[in-house]
Amino acid sequence: MTPLSAALPAALAQLLRGMPMSGGKVDFAWGAAVGPALQKVSSVRLSGTVLLVDAEGRWAREISRSAHIVLPRLQALLGDETVTKIEVRGRP
Repeated sequence: MTPLSAALPAALAQLLRGMPMSGGKVDFAWGAAVGPALQKVSSVRLSGTVLLVDAEGRWAREISRSAHIVLPRLQALLGDETVTKIEVRGRP
């Protein structure tokens, strides 16, 4: 029997991949990948295959440092070819 904690991420990824690409889908996947605290202090949009992340100073640095962890999570949810890079831009 598969534990629920292992089945949920796979089910979520399957549901998301079947939906058409939209800003809401990208934002939802971002929140699932980084958690509600970072989602609250950042905004995202997809430009081609690059995820553009806008966040304030210290949060931008933390997201940049974590990009190598977050990118595989997003790729698992949205597809490997959908997001190939995360670009973090600081805002005042």
